[in-house]
Amino acid sequence: MTAGVPERVGLHRAQRRESGDVAVTAEAVPRRLLASWQRSEEYGISLDAVEPVFTGTDDLGSLFFECGNEVLADLHRTLANEPVSMMLTDAEGVVLSRLSGDRSLLEALDDVHLAPGFAYSEREVGTNGLGLALADRVPTLVRAEQHYSMSLCSFTCAAVPVLDPQTGRLEGSVNLTTWSRSSSDLLLALARSAASNTSALMLARTSGRPRRQPPRGQVFRVEVPRLEPGSGTLHDLSTQWNDVVAAAERGMASGGIVAAVGELGSGRATSLAQAARHVHPRDRILSATAPAPTDVQTWLGLWTPELGKSHTAVIVRNVDMLPTWVAERLRALVLRGSTEAAVPFAVTAERFADIPPALAELVDTVVDVPPLRDRCDDVLPLALHVARRVRGRDVDVTPAAARALRNHDWPGNVDELTRVVTHAAGRADVIDVGGLPPEVLAGSTRHLSRIEAFERGEIIRVLGLQDSTMADAARELGMSRATLYRKIAQYDIHQ
Repeated sequence: MTAGVPERVGLHRAQRRESGDVAVTAEAVPRRLLASWQRSEEYGISLDAVEPVFTGTDDLGSLFFECGNEVLADLHRTLANEPVSMMLTDAEGVVLSRLSGDRSLLEALDDVHLAPGFAYSEREVGTNGLGLALADRVPTLVRAEQHYSMSLCSFTCAAVPVLDPQTGRLEGSVNLTTWSRSSSDLLLALARSAASNTSALMLARTSGRPRRQPPRGQVFRVEVPRLEPGSGTLHDLSTQWNDVVAAAERGMASGGIVAAVGELGSGRATSLAQAARHVHPRDRILSATAPAPTDVQTWLGLWTPELGKSHTAVIVRNVDMLPTWVAERLRALVLRGSTEAAVPFAVTAERFADIPPALAELVDTVVDVPPLRDRCDDVLPLALHVARRVRGRDVDVTPAAARALRNHDWPGNVDELTRVVTHAAGRADVIDVGGLPPEVLAGSTRHLSRIEAFERGEIIRVLGLQDSTMADAARELGMSRATLYRKIAQYDIHQ
């Protein structure tokens, strides 16, 4: 085969010639398909047969599985007599469930191990519908001769990825498979509908109302020296935070690529921006976050031409949410830019293991950013800083409010703290417990029920009221003083 062209292209030509079609050149093969074939070849996938990889089905209690199975069960009742197999897979391509009324189709799928418990990602079996949909995170139709493994060429597969409607995380996919001789015109439309209904059902059962969508088009921002992410963020924070920034600085100063990993909202991008500002003080910072799958092409066109330019440091946030082909494009751009000079480039993700391999192998330094609950000394300085930005001047925090802020777990990390303090500072010049939400007043709620957490928060709020006596607090809460004292001891409330 020609250098750089996967062997599968030659087999594709032969298949088309046998069917009486014209010869197919590498250029005529769709770009996404050609890239997938190339990756499949690099993974060492067999062209002849699928080699089974069985992992089992461990994720059958998730909201995605519950909702997806319900949607596919309804669809199955409608298509019970059609030669279509309906499947759910997890984000790794493991088949979780399979429905079909066509026994011969099920037997054929068993022969190629497209069955519950088997892994069918692109890395495991090569180009196929669900594998490519998960890799690129877009709806995908792979027809018979487009599969990488010749043993799959008797099937046509349509798959659509399903994202968590609240977090945007990839949950898995809906996959519909039929015989290659069957009409596939409506297959992708049915898969889209099933995926959409699954996502909608997940949203309804999670919160009961749609989450506000972020503005479209804001896929990156360029930061000049005085406007780094978290502009004006305090540098005199906890030892844990300063150690993170120092580690990122050392990685950047050596010319390497740094990855900051940790929980969402913990300050990953801010730590990288502070480090970049110290190492490259004259550079601007281009900060880009992973976009919605429909915005990827626009996102790439907007900012990637800046990668590798002098005096430009790049931070790509949430690379664990990027499709495989985007990660590969970024890798190529970084490597091309690094042939002339070191490219100040850094990424963020929740876990290093979730960074796409194309980017992970470029990383020289991994920095773990601890969650805010493990940096309680940072809470009050950050709260005062946020309040100052809101009011334009220093804002006081009462001792009771300060204790509540320090005692909260902050599951949303600095992002949650920012929202809470912004709301409180927007209402008064002094932040008191009356301006804090019940979940913050409840403090550490890891061992409390929702009702107990609310009750603890209400007690803290009432006790924090100015000139309030225990008798007043008990009256306000509708309980006796003896009960109030007992609750204070039970909930470990310190006045």
